[in-house]
Formats: sequence, structure tokens, C-alpha cells
Amino acid sequence: MSSLVSHNKDQPRITKSLSDSSPGSSTATTKSLRHERLSRLSSSGTAEVSHNTPTNHAESYFLRRENRLSARKQAEEETANNDYKKMYEKALATNQRLKSRLETSKQELAMIQDQLHRAQNGRQGGCGTNMLETEKKESWSLKKRITDMEEQLKVKAELKTENQRLKDENGALIRVITKLSK
Repeated sequence: MSSLVSHNKDQPRITKSLSDSSPGSSTATTKSLRHERLSRLSSSGTAEVSHNTPTNHAESYFLRRENRLSARKQAEEETANNDYKKMYEKALATNQRLKSRLETSKQELAMIQDQLHRAQNGRQGGCGTNMLETEKKESWSLKKRITDMEEQLKVKAELKTENQRLKDENGALIRVITKLSK
């Protein structure tokens, strides 16, 4: 005789022969197994289980699962919010640092341009060729320095626009996250 082995998480192994599985006895067997399972569940300390509804165990399982998933999702959202806040704060700090560097560069440029104007005005009253050559060298070096600083200003302006774009993106992301969390 061959036998069927049914195994469920909630049931011990039950072996029954094929000859025992007649249509009339299968419903009686199912009812007795269900009653046995419910009595085991109620004796294990779960007060929620009702003998009238055998699906309470499944419902409680799904409720616990849903609670775990919602708690996990909430924790992930909190960490994502913290990450965006950190990124935003970092972008703000970078922006402040770039602004201060831009101001110092502008001040240096103004000083160099003033020196260049004084050198050009002083050259008009120069009296020797040696003096003229040194003034030309100074003028050339000042012009070169001015062009270098202008390039630096261009780069800093590009960084400033990039920083502003990142700020805008962060703001948009924060708005999206707050909408999603509601």
C-alpha cells in the first residue's frame, strides 16, 4: 500500500493510506485536523485564535508581516531623509566656502588692477631704459596674473552655478520625500 505524507508548518506529519481517503471520510478528516490544529494553537498561548474562524492564524500572520514591513519602510525613509539633509548641509557649507574664496579673489584682482594702473601712470614719467624694461616685466606679470585670476573667477562662477543647481535638486528631492512620507 502506498501512503501519502502531508506536512504543514502547523501540523505534525500525518501518514494515511490511499485506501483511507474516501470522499466521505476526507471532510471528516479535514475537520478533525483543523480542530486538532486549532486546539494546539489555543493551548500554545495565542488568545486571538477563535474556534469558529480558522483563518485567524493567517490573518494574524499577515498583520504581523504588514507591521514589520511598514516599520522597515519607515526606518528606510528616515535614513533617506537624514542622507538628504546631510547632502544639503554639505552643499551649503561648500557654497559658503566658495563665496568667501570668490570675495578674496575679487579683492586681489582689484589690488592688482590698481597696481597695474599705477605702474602704467608711473611709466609716463620714467627716465631710463632699464626702468622701462622692469616696468614692462612688471606690467606683463601683472597682466598674466590678471588673466589667471579672471580664469579662476570664471571657474568659481561655474562652481557657483553648479552648487545652485545641486541645491535646487536637493530641495526638489526633499519635497518629493516629504510628499511620499505623507
